[in-house]
Amino acid sequence: TPQLEEIFWTLTHDLKQDLGGSGSNLRTPADCLGSSRCEYSCYDTQPLCHFLTNEYQDELHRPAFPYKFKFKFDGCPNCCVASIARSDMSFIGTWKDRIRIDQDAVNKYVEKDPAYPANAGAHKGRDWGPFDIEKEVTDLCPTHCMKWDGKKLHIDDANCTRCMHCINVMPRALKVGKETGCSILVGAKAPILDGAQMGSLLVPFVPVNPDNDYEEITEVIENIWDWWMEEGKNRERLGELIMRQGFQ
Repeated sequence: TPQLEEIFWTLTHDLKQDLGGSGSNLRTPADCLGSSRCEYSCYDTQPLCHFLTNEYQDELHRPAFPYKFKFKFDGCPNCCVASIARSDMSFIGTWKDRIRIDQDAVNKYVEKDPAYPANAGAHKGRDWGPFDIEKEVTDLCPTHCMKWDGKKLHIDDANCTRCMHCINVMPRALKVGKETGCSILVGAKAPILDGAQMGSLLVPFVPVNPDNDYEEITEVIENIWDWWMEEGKNRERLGELIMRQGFQ
């Protein structure tokens, strides 16, 4: 604790880092590593996070909101920064087309090829028995949109909820689609007293295009802020306003 002021000074003056603020304002945005490190990433989280941090400097430093507001950016539905549970507006990478399937690789997993360990070998130190594609993949699909016929894996993509479980278990056989972007969810919070609240889907898919300064995304943000600042009560988070009034 005695070093906090010294650390703040070093970060802000020597390293030129913007620490944002606290109070009824936009809190410092947070993102996962995105395309810089992760093959699952459906959009580049870091440029979007950087752009919005710069674009909304006034909202970071000059409180004008009914209460605090948080952005978080997840490159894929694995949600490594837990945006769906911990941010008023979360940007979660997704895709519009089909999951890409390498049927030869699927069979390698089924045949228990040692070069194709389930979960990329994350659990290889534990003896959970031989890999069973039905028990570990298809039966655990939340919408049961997958079927293994003994030779090929079939996915009914229209009913896929992008939970990522199958891709995580068989990363060399399944990959996210090629038509990628992000979903925008609103209203999550993780308070101590009132209970947690997950984000609600507002925009199912939006392209993430740095070339147009993310115009479609900033339009959504500013429309929501205008409504929240007009209708929100003092110390009322966006999610609480949505619960009170519903989506406009």
